[in-house]
Amino acid sequence: MGAGYGELLRARHAARLLAGTLVGRLPNATASLSVVLFVRAEGGSYALAGSLAAVYGVCTAIGQPLLGRAVDRWGQPRVMLPAAVLSALGMALLAVAGPDLPVVPWAAVAIAGLFTPPLEGGLRALWPGVLRRADQVHAAYALDAVAQEVMYVVGPLLVTLCVGFWSAGAALLVINALGVLGALSVVVSGPSRRWRSGPREAHWLGALRSAGLRVLLGSFFFVGLALGSVEVAAVAYADERGGQVVASYLLSALSAGALVGGLVYGARAWPGRPEGRLRLLIGLLALGYLPLVLVPGVAGMTALGGLAGLFLAPSLACAFVVVDRHAPKGTVTEAFSWLVTMFGVGAATGASVSGPAVGSGGAVAGFAVAGAGGLAALCVILSMKRFLGEPPVQPTAGAPTTENDRNGAVEPGFRAGRQA
Repeated sequence: MGAGYGELLRARHAARLLAGTLVGRLPNATASLSVVLFVRAEGGSYALAGSLAAVYGVCTAIGQPLLGRAVDRWGQPRVMLPAAVLSALGMALLAVAGPDLPVVPWAAVAIAGLFTPPLEGGLRALWPGVLRRADQVHAAYALDAVAQEVMYVVGPLLVTLCVGFWSAGAALLVINALGVLGALSVVVSGPSRRWRSGPREAHWLGALRSAGLRVLLGSFFFVGLALGSVEVAAVAYADERGGQVVASYLLSALSAGALVGGLVYGARAWPGRPEGRLRLLIGLLALGYLPLVLVPGVAGMTALGGLAGLFLAPSLACAFVVVDRHAPKGTVTEAFSWLVTMFGVGAATGASVSGPAVGSGGAVAGFAVAGAGGLAALCVILSMKRFLGEPPVQPTAGAPTTENDRNGAVEPGFRAGRQA
C-alpha cells in the first residue's frame, strides 16, 4: 500500500499540488469555526455568528461552480489566485471591521464565500495530466479524499492554536493568508499554468447538461445529508451520555474509518466499470449508517461510527472518476465543483433537518435521518442507472473526429492530451 502511494507522491509536481491545494483550502475548511469564534470573542451573539457562517456557506455553494466554469474557460492562474486574494480580503474586512456594523460583516463573509477558489475541483482536473496512468489517477483521487479527513482535523486545531496564542481576529488573518499562499503554490506550478480545458460547447447549463452528472449530484446531495445529520446526532448522543467528549469519539471514529477505507481503496486497481462500483460503494455506505439507530454504549457506538465512515472516502474517490468520465468536454473543473457544492448543501440540509428531529425524538431520530439519507442516495443512483452507463468509446488517434458525446461534446476520460 505504502509503495503505491509513495510512487504517486514521487511523481513530478504531485506532492506539491496536493500540499498546496490542502493549504489553500484551509480557509474554507475552517471558516465556520473561525467566524463563530471571532464573533463570540467580539461580544456578538451565537445567532449572529451562526447567521454569518450560514451566509458564507451559501455563498460558497453559489460561487464554486461559477468559478469552476471560469477556470474551464480562462485557465487556473487567471481565476484561482485573484479569487483566493478576494476571499482573503473579505475575511480580513470582517476581522478589521468587527461584527457590530450593520452591513459590513455580511458583505465581508459573502465576498469571502463567493470567491473561495475551486482548488478542490482544480486539483482533480490536473491529476490525469500529472500522473498519466489511470491507476495512479484513481489512487490520487483516493489519497485526495483521505487528505480531506486530515485537513478537517488539522484545520480546526490550527485555528484554536492561533486563538490561544494571539486572538480570534488574528486566526482569521493567518488562516486566510495561508490559503492565499497555498493557492499561489498551485497556480505557479507548471501543470496549472499549462492546463487547458478541452473546447467546450456553448450551453447555459454547462456541466449540468450531462444526465449522468445530474444523477451523481442528486445521490451525493443525500450522502452529504446523511453526514450532516450524523454530526448533529452525535452531539445529541453525547448529551444523553453525559459528556460532549463522547461526540468527539464518534466523529473521530467516522474520520478514522474514512481514512482507512480511502487508503485501502486507493492502494489497488479495481476491475470493472467505476459506475457499477460506485453503486456498490454507496450501497455499503448506506448500510453503514443504518446500525447507528441502535445507539449502544459508547464503545459500541464508536465502533459503529468507524463502520459508518469506512466507505465514505472510497465512495468519494470513485465518484471523482465517474465525474471525469461523464462531464461534458471543457467542463471538468465546473463538474467537480458542482460535486463539492451538492455535497456541502446536502450536509447543511442534513444538519438543519436533524436538529428538529433530535428535538422531538432524541439521538435515535437524528441517526434515523442519517440512515434515511443514505438509503435515498442509494435509491437515486439505482433508479437512474440508465443515465450512468459506459461513456462512448473515443476515436483512436488519427481517426476522424465525430460528435459522439451523449452531452453534445466528446466525452472526457483519462487522456493526457486533454489536460496539458
